[in-house]
Amino acid sequence: MLERLYIKNVALIDEISVEFGEGLNILSGETGAGKSIIIDSINFVLGEKAHKDFIHRGADKANVEALIYIDGSNVKKEIENIGIDIDEDNSILISRTMLASGKTSCRINGKAVTVGMLKEISSLLIDIHGQHEHQSLLNPEKHIVLLDRFCPENLNDFKAKLLKKIKKYKQLLKEINEIDFNLEDREAKIEIYKYQIEEIRAADFKINEEEKLLSERKLLLASEKIRGYINACLEFLYRSEEMSAVDKISSALNNLYDISMLDKSQKKNYERLDEIYIQLDELVSDLITYSNNIEGEPEKLDNIEKRLDLIYKFKRKYGSSIKDILKHCIETEKKLEILLNSSDKIKELSEKKSSLEIDIKKLCGEITELRCKAAKKIENEVESVLKDLGMINAQFKINIEQKSSFNQNGWDKAEFIISPNKGEELKPLSKIASGGEMSRVMLSLKTVLAKQDSIETFIFDEIDTGVSGRTAQQVAQKLAFIGKSHQILCITHLPQIASMGDNHYLIEKKSDETKTISTIKKIEKDEITDELARLIGGAEITESTIAAAADMKKMAEELKNNL
Repeated sequence: MLERLYIKNVALIDEISVEFGEGLNILSGETGAGKSIIIDSINFVLGEKAHKDFIHRGADKANVEALIYIDGSNVKKEIENIGIDIDEDNSILISRTMLASGKTSCRINGKAVTVGMLKEISSLLIDIHGQHEHQSLLNPEKHIVLLDRFCPENLNDFKAKLLKKIKKYKQLLKEINEIDFNLEDREAKIEIYKYQIEEIRAADFKINEEEKLLSERKLLLASEKIRGYINACLEFLYRSEEMSAVDKISSALNNLYDISMLDKSQKKNYERLDEIYIQLDELVSDLITYSNNIEGEPEKLDNIEKRLDLIYKFKRKYGSSIKDILKHCIETEKKLEILLNSSDKIKELSEKKSSLEIDIKKLCGEITELRCKAAKKIENEVESVLKDLGMINAQFKINIEQKSSFNQNGWDKAEFIISPNKGEELKPLSKIASGGEMSRVMLSLKTVLAKQDSIETFIFDEIDTGVSGRTAQQVAQKLAFIGKSHQILCITHLPQIASMGDNHYLIEKKSDETKTISTIKKIEKDEITDELARLIGGAEITESTIAAAADMKKMAEELKNNL
């Protein structure tokens, strides 16, 4: 629901902020007061293009903000999937700015977004229908979406099953195409695959082998330096020409033993030094063994270098690591197996494909049947509403044709066609010349679709074009009916429609010696009566028109209570 609209420096608007309510919101005012600017501003903030004269004269930029409350969990989930986080209050703030250069920028909840993202999100929230803004109806590709909203819930079950089947079908096609491709130069590829497999298997690489070899090579290359360090250690500990650490500790140990024989309290110190002597002796023994084993081993180093060269060679051919090389081998073995058994495999896959095609066509047929039943119901209900709206002889049909291919939505192509008047042939909605007729067709669909439509806000710009009298009253009642479950913003010149509003906003144009600006304000009670009187009587407002306006508003409230 559009809760608040803020406009700054747009055409005749200096700066306004207006809050809209639930139900039917009426926007009225004199011709040229700026009603179209409000719609243009909403279109702009929802992602539509705007001309440079959109900016208020003398300003360097125009800005429009829309605060929208999201009531549906499905819509919220779709928006979050697009990449926009929604606050706990379930509202999003859309802001769009246009510079004098014509460049625009847009943000949602403070996050910069592309115009494409903005349009995708706004299409879930607000539907605008004016004299030239019937994109949902004029685009036949959208008709199948509208039709499916009228179908029973089990349509989604069929679509879910169909999606699973089509995923399997596409995978089968991919496998078949790969085999067909591989059959070209089959014998040459078999030889190549065999050579690669044999080469990799013969190399007998092990996971982490490269790391181990590098570690060994590092140790071998450093063997001279390590041996020098060991010899120095042994010189201090054991091989000193004077008295080594071992000798010194041994002498100290003998003296401490003699002391402990004279003074039992030093036995503990003797035992401690004896333990140190034993550990030092073991350490010296280990270092001698290590020193003896750490020869340069040039032959071993040479073997390591050759093995590493082989690994690098294979990495250049088959992957960036031994793991990748072995993975390539396994994949090549699978490819070889497919080539060797290609005829049998193609036959097997083709049989699965044929079986899946039967299942898919059956599901598509069942989906078509549901759509055809729903189409008949929609046709009857829309024609009934159109008659109420003054199009007595209108015929509305949904043409469902089978396409040459299928997808996750089935194989149907749907298009809404209409004959507005007796004797006229049925033709696409885009061929309707009258904006008033288009608005009434849209209103008819919205009346029928009201409970199924997830879009919360509808905006009708001059839906009253070409209607009057009883038809105008019927249009008003349909709008009020939709307003029971959706928010509607409706620009109108007709008092019958204006009187049915739950909220009424007056758009006025004011001038002084230097400038002209448009304003909008919410009006109540007597102000509504005065505005209805103006719509009834035109420029001259009399006591009788005011009385008529008051009666009309009273009757409208009674009618709304009975809808």
